[in-house]
Amino acid sequence: MNSRTALLIVFTGDGKGKTTAALGMALRAAGHGMKVLVLQFIKGAWTYGELLSVKKIEEIEIRPLGTGFTWKKENLEEDRRLAEAGWREAVSHIRRASYDMIVLDELNIVLSLGLLPLETVLEGLESRTTSHIVVTGRNAPEKLIAAADLVTEMKVVKHPFQDRGLKASKGIEF
Repeated sequence: MNSRTALLIVFTGDGKGKTTAALGMALRAAGHGMKVLVLQFIKGAWTYGELLSVKKIEEIEIRPLGTGFTWKKENLEEDRRLAEAGWREAVSHIRRASYDMIVLDELNIVLSLGLLPLETVLEGLESRTTSHIVVTGRNAPEKLIAAADLVTEMKVVKHPFQDRGLKASKGIEF
């Protein structure tokens, strides 16, 4: 596989399902015996369903890198440091082709908050050779969308949090 067949896939938009779609692809890849790494740039301060279930699938490794809800913090310096460390790990695996698929969960949030420089990230993504890369999160930068091979935008039609004020549901949002 070369960079033309090592796809860059982006799931973005304000609707639910970006991480879920990426994890579905990870599950599909694992079913074909492919090794998958999921690096979660925001999640990490709590235990959630995908973290629990992936422990049961040998081909998928998931690593929370963040402290959660970055956008609610006043000081983003810790998140910047964690994002930089996470990006170094990601680019190391991308360049070494350690995995068949690498999911960079919520990387778009990191980029939209300016925690990582977009040009540095684009260069790292371009260095892929045999690893499919899946990037998730709201507010995907236009340059990332232009560089991607496949882009899906999730759009909210109805959501119980927005429409009825219901809190996040176990098994649905976490």
